[in-house]
Amino acid sequence: MTVRSRTLGKFPQRWPGLSSLALGLLGACAYPPFHLWMLGLLALAGLVWHLHDAPDWRAAAWRGYLFGWAHLTLANNWIATAFTHQAKMPEFLGWLAVPLLCIYLAIYPGLAALAAHLATRKLAPRSVGIGVFGTLFAAAWIVTEWVRSWAFTGYPWPPLGLMLLGGWDTPGIARYLPWLGTYALSGLAILLASGLIWAVAVRRWIVAGASALVMAAAMLLPGLDAEMTRPANAVRYALIQPLIPQDEINDGSKFEEQFQRIARLTRPGNGQSRLVLWPESAIPDYLEDGYPLRYYARMTAGADPEYARARIGQVIGADSTLLTGVVNLDIAPRADGRLGAVSARNSVLALSGQGAIEAHYAKAHLVPYGEYLPMEWALERLGLSRLTSGTIEYVAGPGPRTLDLGEHGRAGIQICYEIVFSGQVTDSQNRPDYIFNPSNDGWFGSWGPPQHLAQARMRAIEEGLPVLRSTTTGISAVIDANGLVRGAIGQGKAGRLDGYVPDPKPPTLFARLGNALPLGWAALLIVLALAVPRLLALRRSRG
Repeated sequence: MTVRSRTLGKFPQRWPGLSSLALGLLGACAYPPFHLWMLGLLALAGLVWHLHDAPDWRAAAWRGYLFGWAHLTLANNWIATAFTHQAKMPEFLGWLAVPLLCIYLAIYPGLAALAAHLATRKLAPRSVGIGVFGTLFAAAWIVTEWVRSWAFTGYPWPPLGLMLLGGWDTPGIARYLPWLGTYALSGLAILLASGLIWAVAVRRWIVAGASALVMAAAMLLPGLDAEMTRPANAVRYALIQPLIPQDEINDGSKFEEQFQRIARLTRPGNGQSRLVLWPESAIPDYLEDGYPLRYYARMTAGADPEYARARIGQVIGADSTLLTGVVNLDIAPRADGRLGAVSARNSVLALSGQGAIEAHYAKAHLVPYGEYLPMEWALERLGLSRLTSGTIEYVAGPGPRTLDLGEHGRAGIQICYEIVFSGQVTDSQNRPDYIFNPSNDGWFGSWGPPQHLAQARMRAIEEGLPVLRSTTTGISAVIDANGLVRGAIGQGKAGRLDGYVPDPKPPTLFARLGNALPLGWAALLIVLALAVPRLLALRRSRG
């Protein structure tokens, strides 16, 4: 059945642009910190109807674009907060940077709307029901959201399916991530919304009400509570949140006090064999050997990386292994002939209790505005630059890597916002036992940290792996392989979590197939949307 404007109101037809913007803003409230998921689904239902009712492809693309621009601008408002923690640029530029970034990001919702419109008009029967349109729109969204995750280095924050994640003690509808993947979960959100708007359009009020109740039950149904028995080979951890405010991170006068702060939280229990987890930005010192002496002058432990490592070893204990965020430098001859830093790597080092570097990992996905400037050719003309201190350029690492820490397990590493990249967080040929996600969320505002934690939970569910997050200011958490939060330290607090790393699950279907799985779901939706109406029409003609 084709939805008519008289069924659902005339305002959107008179003010299509404003309607698209309003729906986008309402939809963004479905994410943390508000997590008004039903409001988000209703906004998506309105969007499906609004796009289905578009008179031509231009209108459909423009409505989808405006929805995406408003939706992503509000959801990514935390980026603007980052501009309050630096001195290079005026703070107001942050509020320009976010909508400027979303001018680009909104292209993908616009393309999904355009693709669904063209498919229904060109390939499906002329009188296209809203259910068929919604199915095609879901398939197109899956594909475009996946493309957004890698095109031009990628920026998938936030995926639409994030609204289907439940509270800390339940995965909600996101429990199906192992069989869907994140981008197909986004498609499922659109399918659920399409079902609601179809039921309203045909006035099946009982169906609409029952559907809403089923979705509510699925969102609130408790997660599987794995047994808390400790196997013989369980890895003991001490996860630290030191509470280093963002305005102190680069203040050299506070470096030693910061170290003593994190040391006090870490020392208790250092006679045990354990995995110690410190956040990104935890150590201002350079711990690698071989740099020119001038780079060690800023160190809290004197110009001696060996001594710096040794005193960290004393803090964590002889039988422990530390995973901590650091900055490593790439040293080479420069234009003036002197040896110097030509680039930097945001890294994690594995340090033994004897102060030896056992392994390292370099961050592969750099943060836009934070570690690199997107659309640099245009934004530099407006006075924008990256927000991290110093003039040395950050370079990306090669990608997911598993660090073998012996008795302390096999650690997959994802630094800060890397954890949001579905299908790109583990080495599929060398599966880890758990994922360590150190982060500095101190410049993420009030929206960023809960969204960041939520996306880490999605990685845990779809990969079947526990995720341990240590952050400077919160939210730090231990997440089991079902996406349940086993322990957390809230924002603005110093604290420590102790326990045993939750067990991993066997590799999930998503862990085996990666993003081929959601793309396969997209293909299936396209086939069903195009084939079923034709089969029904053929059956009616023969009947």
